[in-house]
Amino acid sequence: MIVITATLQAKSGKEDELIAVVKDLAEKVRENEPGTLEYTFHRSKKASSSFMFYEKYKDGEAVQAHMASPHFQEAGKKLADLLEGGLGLETYEVIE
Repeated sequence: MIVITATLQAKSGKEDELIAVVKDLAEKVRENEPGTLEYTFHRSKKASSSFMFYEKYKDGEAVQAHMASPHFQEAGKKLADLLEGGLGLETYEVIE
């Protein structure tokens, strides 16, 4: 099992647009990616423009399928204009 966290910083005033893009993406991930076991989006309680994904995948093939999916590619293009900087990605392997 593979876990990924992705941190995102919205541009000032773009938070609601970012949330709309991500809600649409998350719905499509849940409907179309059986290898994605969890895909949740979080907003910081301290900084309202800071967000984080928590993603859990069956294996590396599921991660690759997610990254290559049309809905992920489309969301990435939309998010590019809404983010301050890029994504902060961290990948973890479940030990126990």
